[in-house]
Amino acid sequence: MSKNASAADGTSPISSSAEVNRLFGGLHHFPTLILAVSGGPDSTALMVLAARWRGRSQSPRLVAVTIDHGLRKESKREAKAVEKLAHKLGIEHRTLQWTGRKPKTGLQEAARLARYRLLSEVAKEVGASYVLTAHTLDDQAETVLFRMARGSGIRGLAGMYSSWIMPVEEGMGIGLVRPLLTIPKLRLIATLKVAKIPYANDPSNRDPRFTRSRLREIMPMLAREGLTASRLALLAKRVQRVEDTLLNLMAHTNARVVAVGSSTDDNPVTVLHTDVFSDLPEEIAIRVLGWAIGKAAGGRPELGKLEAFYEGMDDALGVYTLPSSYESSLKFAKFRRTLAGALVTVARDKITVEPAPPRKAGPRK
Repeated sequence: MSKNASAADGTSPISSSAEVNRLFGGLHHFPTLILAVSGGPDSTALMVLAARWRGRSQSPRLVAVTIDHGLRKESKREAKAVEKLAHKLGIEHRTLQWTGRKPKTGLQEAARLARYRLLSEVAKEVGASYVLTAHTLDDQAETVLFRMARGSGIRGLAGMYSSWIMPVEEGMGIGLVRPLLTIPKLRLIATLKVAKIPYANDPSNRDPRFTRSRLREIMPMLAREGLTASRLALLAKRVQRVEDTLLNLMAHTNARVVAVGSSTDDNPVTVLHTDVFSDLPEEIAIRVLGWAIGKAAGGRPELGKLEAFYEGMDDALGVYTLPSSYESSLKFAKFRRTLAGALVTVARDKITVEPAPPRKAGPRK
């Protein structure tokens, strides 16, 4: 097979310095970068390519971090193998352990959150602004499918962004960069094969107990019907474009619909102009409402519940936006309800979104 044919089907190794520089473009001016390296093929390739990109210079400083979750007996040996390769490549390395009790349910999500928390601690310690992760085009496709299966909205179908600030704890976030997000996994494996660099295989990636593993199993069947990883990733890219447009529109909308000085960090009460809010397109109105509820309650409500809640506001909004002469002939549509820890009250001139009062304790039996 020719090199061009191989590149076309996404199986060629990453060999040209031009492509490597393109993948890591824009990161040279950061003094320190963290590499999240588990020892699997994707993250091992990330470390190899990052070392190749930096070359013989010592800038930026690269620190590879391996999180030992303590879930498999092979994890310590795999961390040692990463450490050995990192030193061979001229990259600093640290291994951190996820200690404490492990949950019986939601283990993968708990492990993911613990991993990012530990990575953010190292980043803060060494003064790194960003952590580089090895998410691939295949991971992007799985993310889109995963969120489709859970009934996600536009924001979820946008998948993963090439750079992102991920909250890990209250008031604490971590900057993520995904330089390999457009690269198929097979190209990374081919890159390691050419360089004769071994890597670990985590059996949990094939464990049918986990949703992502089951989705991974059906990907070849979907690809035969035309739903390839590349097309799913392209969908995510297009949805990101829509999402960015909506966010920009939201910024302009908030300037019109939110009463001046109605919401601050110390006073999470948001007042919306009823007439402006009523005229908003449904998607924008739902987002504004979700933002206001999140501001009041400290967390965004689930999309399905938010949509149902918004539909319940229709009668009240319809009455209050009619001329006052019509109001007497219509049934008064009072709206004062709670959602996700926020209390929403609709009146003729304003919609108030504020923290819900604490629930009264029931009578003792």
